[in-house]
Amino acid sequence: MTQDKTRRFSSFTYLNTSQFLAALNDNIFKLLVIYFLMQREGFANSHKILATTGAVFVLPFLLFSASSGILADRFSKRNIIVLTKIAECFTLSLGILAFYLESKVGAYCTLFLMATLSAIFAPSKYSILPEIVASDKISKANGMLTSFTSLAIILGTFIASFLLEISDRNFIFAASCTTFLAFIAMVSSFCIEYTPPSGSCKCFNILFVKEIISTLKLISTYPSLLMAVFGSAFFMFLGAFTQLNMIPFAVEALHLSDTQGGYLFLLAAIGIATGSILSGKISGKTAELGLVPIACFGIATSCFMMDFLSDSIQAILPTIAILGLFGGIYQIPLDSYVQISSPSTTRGQIVAATNFLSFFGVLLASFLVYCNTEFLGAHADKGFTIVGSLALMMTMLISYQYFDYLTRFIGMVLSKLKFQTTLEGSKIIPETPAIYVCTHKAWNDTLLILGAQRRRMRFFIEQEQDHSSKWAVKIYRLLRIVFISEIEPLDNNIDCQQAILSTLKKGISVCIFVSSDDLTAEIEKLHQSPYFKQIIEKTNCPTIAVSIERGEKLLKPSTLSRLLKKFRVPTDISFLEQRPL
Repeated sequence: MTQDKTRRFSSFTYLNTSQFLAALNDNIFKLLVIYFLMQREGFANSHKILATTGAVFVLPFLLFSASSGILADRFSKRNIIVLTKIAECFTLSLGILAFYLESKVGAYCTLFLMATLSAIFAPSKYSILPEIVASDKISKANGMLTSFTSLAIILGTFIASFLLEISDRNFIFAASCTTFLAFIAMVSSFCIEYTPPSGSCKCFNILFVKEIISTLKLISTYPSLLMAVFGSAFFMFLGAFTQLNMIPFAVEALHLSDTQGGYLFLLAAIGIATGSILSGKISGKTAELGLVPIACFGIATSCFMMDFLSDSIQAILPTIAILGLFGGIYQIPLDSYVQISSPSTTRGQIVAATNFLSFFGVLLASFLVYCNTEFLGAHADKGFTIVGSLALMMTMLISYQYFDYLTRFIGMVLSKLKFQTTLEGSKIIPETPAIYVCTHKAWNDTLLILGAQRRRMRFFIEQEQDHSSKWAVKIYRLLRIVFISEIEPLDNNIDCQQAILSTLKKGISVCIFVSSDDLTAEIEKLHQSPYFKQIIEKTNCPTIAVSIERGEKLLKPSTLSRLLKKFRVPTDISFLEQRPL
């Protein structure tokens, strides 16, 4: 068993190495093509060169993503990864020849072939994760994979500038370096353990748009998955625009050279890597979608600041890092949720559909860079304001769609700040939706329950007669609490029972607050209710009793605990009973 764990860890390490070098090469070579053409045609044509290069790079992802997803579901993902890495070595050798001949067509053709290999590689790269990593470690592994991918994307821009600087703009030398990196990626891919085909028999369809639409219809049947796919695609749009717009921004606003502008991506890389790792740690064993609206608002604010502070390089440098930080925090929960929530037999197709939308976003980013200069006549700094406005609209959309995730995350944070919580019986908390029954004593019981488990939750509470304060009522409304009238018990409240059933079917847990201290008797009453028996039969959800009691202060509190002792209340939360069907 230990040996198996070692192999799995090693497989992920080799996968991460291969994909890191592949993403690094893609971006180094793409920037080499941009710098090569700018040198030939002049910086005045930079917006056309950037838009055309972006379009050439993204086209294969639009054409071949759907077929690549089917390929990943029908054949061994490990074998697909190996074959693409072998082909990459030969393709980059053609790139050396294109620069030697100073061929514009050859450079674009090589870039197109590189992107084609990446399009084939992408669905296998992401959908192989659940096959080589334990399910409770997917968020952490995805955090590392995404952070290294993002790091490679940004570092690729930095390294392309660096290679040209040290070689006096020798494009043949720079392309030779990418070929060497491709060879290392190929060797690393051979070390990934073999994974069998998933068993899909789906045939290839040349009408790839129809295939994508069919997959999106499938995605829409899973809660929150469609929003995660579109949210991930929006991140690619943001990243592509930032990458393409950064060099004109550096030249026009900061008065740097084109290659010096490439160095700015190092700050974004540090931010993205930090944000990705931080997001993975906060998410733990789950995909913390509550982080997404907060991070998206941070992205929007950072984009506005890029324009507002564009006359000060000292202010721009930390702003770029902060933009990358929020980008990393934004992306990890979305990618993790797509992987965790996708069925194993169609995971490759779902990842492929996500890639298609993502690179359609990249194409739109290229078009926006072109329009910002060609049609609007605006400078690059104004482009960040446009993107910031789009990010702000996306924040509102995501906040609406993920409202339950957002309130649960905020509730968890407030719970950690307000209470010094001791948990007992937390191992019985299921990863699936459950029915929690708890004695209601104060409004902040809701925060304690949200902080004690990681799923979305809806509360059902007996109507209070003590005329709660206005701010408490507002919190109740924010948490979408459903009140149960004392006059009409829950057993007779058909509307409330239907709301409970609907909530559980959506994958959201339910917490029923009762006034009695005898939780065992309350649970027995629920199980004796004919309608409640139907709810349990239809959802197969366990019933768990939760006890909340005031705890004792620590005898030897830490320094932080001493500082917070005036604000944090010691509380004991016990999960006492689990009643499966």
